[in-house]
Amino acid sequence: MLVGLRCRPAPPNDPRASRAVHRFFAPSLDSGDETVLLPREEAEHLTRVLRLGVGDTVAVFDGRGQEFLARVASAIRRDVRVQLVSRVEPAAESRVGLTLAQAVLKADKMDDVIRDAVMLGISAIQPIVTKRTETTVAALMKGARLDRWRRVALASAKQSRRAVLPEIRMPLTLETMLDEPVAALRLMLVEPGASAGAERVSVIQQLPTPNDATLFVGPEGGWTEPECSAAAAHGMRLVTLGERTLRADAVPVAAISVLQFLWGDL
Repeated sequence: MLVGLRCRPAPPNDPRASRAVHRFFAPSLDSGDETVLLPREEAEHLTRVLRLGVGDTVAVFDGRGQEFLARVASAIRRDVRVQLVSRVEPAAESRVGLTLAQAVLKADKMDDVIRDAVMLGISAIQPIVTKRTETTVAALMKGARLDRWRRVALASAKQSRRAVLPEIRMPLTLETMLDEPVAALRLMLVEPGASAGAERVSVIQQLPTPNDATLFVGPEGGWTEPECSAAAAHGMRLVTLGERTLRADAVPVAAISVLQFLWGDL
């Protein structure tokens, strides 16, 4: 039997130091400040949901890569100010800045894709509308889906201990997206046999690791042949994950994981 064995707390700048505390998003965080005011929604979550108060230890991050341990200095309903205590080394970001250009999926499936993509380390998510997407850009903007997706992304960043909050961009049509500034590598995932020019995704191993990349994933009904042709004409590489057909909401998780493995990023 071990006698006198004691658990030692992690040093303040050790990432383990923030794992046992609740994390809050503080976009106005400045490392030169002594205190920082939390956004109202974050403050309300701290006081009304978690029932935390003055003196409690929390972690705050700015969404741009900075994270600090802090103590609640004042808490009055939606007005919460925390005092910065020590810097925390956040979880490492992915080596390749990967943007997911995801065709908008039905019901809550898009929420699941955003949650998991953020968890895996995606840099940005670009919702796109395609021929087989059952909505329009106008309908998405009118329905406030963008605000919901950004809340989902924030919750996932908190849970996965990321200090960088991925950008959830304004929805675009595929045609508009094809004319956007080009990443070092652009990949379109297609179903097995959907395009004669498609390659196995393992072909990426033969290419230099890019600084950034964009991954295009289609809707439930897949891409149309004209969409695949237009993508190829714009210099995009058409790739498959193998011979099996995956659910639309499962494809991004599988593809991001495979790419990160091939880039030595897992």
